Amino acid sequence: MVLRLFSRHDTQEPETNSVPTTVRCPDREQLMAIVPKKSSGSPKTSPPKAEAHVGDIVRQLRKKHHLSVRTLADKCGFSPSFISQVELRQASPSIASTERIASALGVTLGEFFRAVDPTPPAIIRSDARPVVQSEWSRAKIEALGPFHKDSQLEPMIITIQPGGASGHKPYVRQAEQLAVVLLGTVELTLEEDVHNLKRGDAAGIPAGNRHCWRNRSQRPAQILIVTAHRAL
Repeated sequence: MVLRLFSRHDTQEPETNSVPTTVRCPDREQLMAIVPKKSSGSPKTSPPKAEAHVGDIVRQLRKKHHLSVRTLADKCGFSPSFISQVELRQASPSIASTERIASALGVTLGEFFRAVDPTPPAIIRSDARPVVQSEWSRAKIEALGPFHKDSQLEPMIITIQPGGASGHKPYVRQAEQLAVVLLGTVELTLEEDVHNLKRGDAAGIPAGNRHCWRNRSQRPAQILIVTAHRAL
């Protein structure tokens, strides 16, 4: 399964109340679709999943929580028209904006995958990982572990291409994270401080801290991020 976020290379990410009024404007993000990732043919590899779309997942979770489009928009800080465009597959948020919508729906990014596949396998082969690709962020997210109902850890690998960033500006995630740079160099903005990290460096990101990843180098950067969610 591949979850793709396509964009038209925004000069400003729709993370504020200012959102596009015309979807076909060249500075708006494009349609985001989930496309099944082909397996290697091994019988042990998870079979390809049916095609789905992030807009469908947002609508499914919104209705499950009995929220109107306007209420969801108010909870995540976007306009109702933008949320409607996402649900109609006419607009696509960046990864950071997707996390904001997910948080407003009471789920994590990992639980978005679980909404697509409620019963993920215990073993996820390297060629069958759920993948999120964001052209706006110039980044790819690979899920490393299953997201079961009681899971408290969400391990992912994020690969950011040169010039890419996790969001337009630092944003808050209400969960603690541990990050280790696996490849290249990357810039981490943590609250008011900016840190340049290289391969092997690690960073702890406390819950509630504003942060943003950015690749200012000429080569791809890869980060292992483990998000820890507190047990209720």
